[in-house]
Amino acid sequence: MSQNRRHNRANAFRNVLGFTFRHWANQPLRAAVIALLVLAATLAEAFSPIFAGRMVDAVASGSGQDDAFWIPALTAFATMTGLYVGSVILRQFVFFTLIGFTLKIMNDVIANAFQRVQRFSTDWHANSFAGSTVRKITRGSGAIDLLNDVLLVALLPSLVMLVGATVILGIVWPVMGLVVGLGSLIYVGITTWLSISFVAPAGSLANTWDTRMGGALADAVSCNAVVKAFGSETREETILGQVVSKWRHRTRRVWQRGTLNGGAQGLMMALMQAAILGTALLLWQRGAATPGDITFVLTMFFVLQGYLRDVGQHIRNLQRSVNDMEELVALDSQNYGIEDKPDAPPIAIGDGAIAFDKVTFQYGSHPTPLYRDFSVSIAPGERVGLVGRSGSGKTTFVKLIQRLYDINDGAITIDGQNIADVQQSSLRSQIAIVQQEPILFHRTLAENIAYARPGATRAEIELAATQANAHHFIANLPKGYQTMVGERGVKLSGGERQRVAIARAFLADARVLILDEATSSLDSESEAQIQEAMERLMVGRTTLVIAHRLSTVRALDRLLVFDKGRIIEEGDHRALVGLKGGIYRRLFEQQALELTKGMVA
Repeated sequence: MSQNRRHNRANAFRNVLGFTFRHWANQPLRAAVIALLVLAATLAEAFSPIFAGRMVDAVASGSGQDDAFWIPALTAFATMTGLYVGSVILRQFVFFTLIGFTLKIMNDVIANAFQRVQRFSTDWHANSFAGSTVRKITRGSGAIDLLNDVLLVALLPSLVMLVGATVILGIVWPVMGLVVGLGSLIYVGITTWLSISFVAPAGSLANTWDTRMGGALADAVSCNAVVKAFGSETREETILGQVVSKWRHRTRRVWQRGTLNGGAQGLMMALMQAAILGTALLLWQRGAATPGDITFVLTMFFVLQGYLRDVGQHIRNLQRSVNDMEELVALDSQNYGIEDKPDAPPIAIGDGAIAFDKVTFQYGSHPTPLYRDFSVSIAPGERVGLVGRSGSGKTTFVKLIQRLYDINDGAITIDGQNIADVQQSSLRSQIAIVQQEPILFHRTLAENIAYARPGATRAEIELAATQANAHHFIANLPKGYQTMVGERGVKLSGGERQRVAIARAFLADARVLILDEATSSLDSESEAQIQEAMERLMVGRTTLVIAHRLSTVRALDRLLVFDKGRIIEEGDHRALVGLKGGIYRRLFEQQALELTKGMVA
């Protein structure tokens, strides 16, 4: 194993354990109670062999009719029984306390992971599989249960037992203490090395393919409509089969290495057993040990053997839980990408005046900026169309206003407030947007419309739907506003989804409105209804319309024609159509010609 890979494994263990201990610190009393109870239960078990030896010595020394032997034997028996029963009771308290402790951590971990994922940048979500992200969170949170069990209920008592057995045996027979102590160190050391250096790397790689498998499944299932449209079920099964094959190969290697690790542990246990029992026999042969002493050693070994055998399993479980939590912990340490400044205030949008002041912006590692020293102002209540070829900067313009990306230089202000200085959530909550392809939750129509204002009354929801020309089709559904729309609104037509999105925007009642005009792919009746609803929605609001069909922006106050991140033409429809050789005029004529050809055909 290379130095770099060993360093990565060490980092993984350090990061996961650090993450876990930080969550333990949120419940210090429970953690301390569990540790103390585990310590007490283990010590009770560790001292039991002493009294087993005393009972055998008493039995072997004389008759049960003689109180001089009967009372010590009975006392040893009662003490040993009391220690075992006490250990069981204490462990029950451990488990009951651990239940609340672990569930609280799992709850916090899931909530925190979801909170972070929700706030990651648009770029992060664009480059991540939703299914993979869900798998990271669910697999990692589930592993916390195993990790807590391993650390608190397994490894801690094992460590206490190993130390306790070594000390107790060492006091009676130093040579026996040396054999047990040295044998335990060798066993634990080799087991740990095999788990971390031999099994863990394979487990990490297997989890990577497990995550990819989850992503591939979610991708195919969520795009099932496309799969069916092209009759590609077999093709998708082949693609998934390739991913599953990789996962199977990696997982087989993990299980095989785990099996070899278990075999090595069994062999070391057999050698240790031979060393301890052989030493005990030699002591007896030399007259340095009584039958009770031999019983004491045997009992102690059998107790110790159980703990040592379990140490190997515990370390394997530790390695597995660390593997399962790696990607979750990585999410926890990842930057949001777009972050609020400390103590950023909420924005208060009143008139809705928007200004770009010498803005420079470039995407990630792209060699050249899309915008350079870009400036433009939009007056309160002005309706502005954004026109241009694909990739000219129209969509980026509105994304920057929502602060889905941070600019490199300059400033973007709304009503004089720099959007980089205010809370992102307050900014976006005061900007209504109707996307080209509206995304709906798999919830009721009423819930989807009310997403803009969760406290809205049923009357307000229905009013918004009426304004969006959606009330009629909703009312005709069997369950009306309580109809579930399916994942991403799949049960509704494109025009119906658009009208629900417009109703949501009406209910938001924001001063700034963004319309990613989406009538180009609809039938004429739906287009007319949506166009009418959008005209109604724009009244009194600062409106930005990303124009795909130029016929829909003729009535807007101003059009901005983009080309490679610059505004090269500006004015209303009449003025821009009158510019000979202008880009807008050329685009308009081209669309008009295509429409004429379509009508003739």
